[in-house]
Amino acid sequence: MPARSIIDISPAINPDLAVWPGDVGFSRKIQLDMAQGANLTLSSLSTTVHLGAHADAPSHFSTNAAPIDQVDLSPYIGPCHVVTCTKKRGSLIDAADADLAVAGGAKRILFRTLSYPEPTKFNTDFVAFSPEAIDVLGMAGVVLVGIDTPSVDPFESKDLTAHNSLLKWGIRNLEGLILSHVSDGAYELIALPLKLVGFDASPVRAVLRVY
Repeated sequence: MPARSIIDISPAINPDLAVWPGDVGFSRKIQLDMAQGANLTLSSLSTTVHLGAHADAPSHFSTNAAPIDQVDLSPYIGPCHVVTCTKKRGSLIDAADADLAVAGGAKRILFRTLSYPEPTKFNTDFVAFSPEAIDVLGMAGVVLVGIDTPSVDPFESKDLTAHNSLLKWGIRNLEGLILSHVSDGAYELIALPLKLVGFDASPVRAVLRVY
């Protein structure tokens, strides 16, 4: 069978990658380095688990909910649809936007908002979801929703209504995707979280395969 094209939708992970203000940024420590005469190179990292393209666990925003090692992996791999949702910065994806997104019957939907254009520069006026939009997705049987911003909720949100609406419907989410180079349409999504026991999220290497 011919090889299928792979589109990387993950930002590069390095110290320049912006994280949520106040969270732990990425750093690398090199224990052994072949450039310094060692027989191998060995390094470790320190970072938030909400880094770049990542999957939230329900335990991130709900007490006694499942950590990332206990979530079902099936939502993170399978057919998906990328949809462009042009909204003013700082606004919310609403029920009407969600209605358009589910019209094709996709169960995994990635929203391309272009409202967080530079992964190394954190802007707080990114587009997020209204709880009503999540309800539309849930009623349509969507199992995963992704977005090209740091959060499904607005930056100022404290009650995290979109996150909790996802929990109500059992929808998994991906945040921090890079979709500026991706055309709308159908793809296969592969974005598996690491099996980090007890953790509230995991970075993913999110890719799309072209049908």
